Amino acid sequence: MDDSGIKKQNWDVKETELFLEILKELDMKKCLDGRKVRNNKLFKVAHRRMTAAGYHRSVDQLKFRWKLLKSAYYKCKREPNSPAPTKIQGWWRYEKTMIAIMESRHPLVGAGVNSDRNDEVTEDSDGEASMLHWPQPCPDNSTQNLDLIIKMDPEMDSQLKIGFIGAGNMAFGIAKGILSGNVLPVNVKVSAPSSRNLGRFQELGISVTHSNIEVVCGSDVVFVAVKPHLVPQVLNEISLHVTDRHIIVSVAAGVTLATLEELLPENSVAIRLMPNLPCLVQEGALLFARGSHAKQEDGALLRSLLHRCGLVEEGPEAWIDIHTGLSGSGVAFVYLFAEALAEGAVKMGMPSALAHSIASQTVLGAGKLLRESGKHPAQLRSEVCTPGGTTIYGLHTLEQGGVRASTMSAVQSATERARELGQKSAAGSRK
Repeated sequence: MDDSGIKKQNWDVKETELFLEILKELDMKKCLDGRKVRNNKLFKVAHRRMTAAGYHRSVDQLKFRWKLLKSAYYKCKREPNSPAPTKIQGWWRYEKTMIAIMESRHPLVGAGVNSDRNDEVTEDSDGEASMLHWPQPCPDNSTQNLDLIIKMDPEMDSQLKIGFIGAGNMAFGIAKGILSGNVLPVNVKVSAPSSRNLGRFQELGISVTHSNIEVVCGSDVVFVAVKPHLVPQVLNEISLHVTDRHIIVSVAAGVTLATLEELLPENSVAIRLMPNLPCLVQEGALLFARGSHAKQEDGALLRSLLHRCGLVEEGPEAWIDIHTGLSGSGVAFVYLFAEALAEGAVKMGMPSALAHSIASQTVLGAGKLLRESGKHPAQLRSEVCTPGGTTIYGLHTLEQGGVRASTMSAVQSATERARELGQKSAAGSRK
């Protein structure tokens, strides 16, 4: 690591305070001595939270910042009458927080662990072995704290159990994304009534079964990934086995949170998620809404699990059906346009295979530029157009064909159909 490069990037007060609060929170949830935030996985979690808050630092930069802070702490500890350390600008701003972190103790922490010298020697260890020497969690709430930190930060611990009821494309795409994180295949299980789609899950090392109840009993998070009309049947089957430790995530189009909560036991944690097909290549667009009993940390867990699947956003349930029309069905609209692009080139004399290959790359490149530039589509479109050029002539023809109005109407139709499906599923659940 190039320390000199890191030193040049100044930290502001708010950023440092947030960083320290994150480390302290992670540490305290495990009832550990505050000085034991040393394991590399914890810094990865801190990195994710800092990024989510809008601060973009590397894991190595976070480690280096911590190293400077604790060095200043030890200097003050050894030389209490010396001037405040100048190595960290404004050290006095963080002195109180650092003391709270470094000098916190849990009754179970032994004298050997409390030794400042022991800490100063061992605290930079990033190896897995450092976890083995941490003190045991509190006896009265250790399970609760461990469950919480696993739920909030599944990358810290691969023991989170994930289940899928349904083995279609959505389940497969989400499973691939989850496995690209730190969740192990051995901790994922999929059920389906037939074996037709189970083989590809087995190729990923995921265990399969025909029992939905088996999946629920062995999972913490359960994705219900079946056709909308099958959701009431599935939830009626598994409801007796759903407990307060479960998070039930439905990816069924049109099935409302009210319907899910009506079919599940009282106070069950339910989340409605709408992914789209590009989850298969981890470029999906996913929107979720939390049910009335789902807490913010449940949403944080889901976002953390799915972040490798693509863009993951949270919003009110009213947006879910719109997202279905925009992104779920919108994928097919893009395919239709790509097909038409290629066929236009074939009409003008280009071989079909080459035309389709160039059309797909055109759609990919345009989408990536749109996402990464942050510009409005109209701005990028204007940048392609030159006065009297080929593009403006082509756009004129598209406008004559009503492509803009037709696309807007297509999103509207798909959204309205999603709402209709939701009304039907709600009516079916009440029968």
